[in-house]
Amino acid sequence: MDNEKNIPIEDGNEELHDEAQAAETTDEEVLNEEKSEKNDETTENSDEEREPLDVALDEIAKLKDQLLRTVAEFENYKKRTLKEKAELILNGGEKTVTAILPVLDDFERALADTHTDDPQAIKDGMDLIFKKFQKTLEGLGVRKIETDGQDFDVDFHEAVAMVPGMGDEKKGKVIDCVQTGYTLNDKVIRHAKVAVGQ
Repeated sequence: MDNEKNIPIEDGNEELHDEAQAAETTDEEVLNEEKSEKNDETTENSDEEREPLDVALDEIAKLKDQLLRTVAEFENYKKRTLKEKAELILNGGEKTVTAILPVLDDFERALADTHTDDPQAIKDGMDLIFKKFQKTLEGLGVRKIETDGQDFDVDFHEAVAMVPGMGDEKKGKVIDCVQTGYTLNDKVIRHAKVAVGQ
């Protein structure tokens, strides 16, 4: 190009030279524009690629924080329930013992009262204490399992003896109760030990 500048240009060729120079400059401008467009596109593309990545990273950070909080809450819940269970085991019988204490007081008073020699008065006092004790147990949800004339039921009864020769009407029926059974809130806590007709 420098050589071209030093060559003398005739009038006719001068226009051609100007056109060639203009074409060169427009080619350079086009190339520069294309480069800048490509740069703009790559920066736009990288912004678009970064945006979802940033969103995903933010979401991951949020979920991680939420997970850590949930785990901490669950650990606190476990500790609290274990503590409550331990307290229930230690103090679970408090209600029962509190309910039975008045019956114990009655027994102490009956034993301390040695002034009477009347056996009927002693029997009546024991009956009253027994009935009070039964009422207290019923208040706690304890019920006696009925056995008189009942059909033998493995859910409530435990056969300790089979009594033969009782007739067809007594077959499979409870003949005698050896030990009373009890339920606590409809759950059997002790089966009734019974003799069953065979």
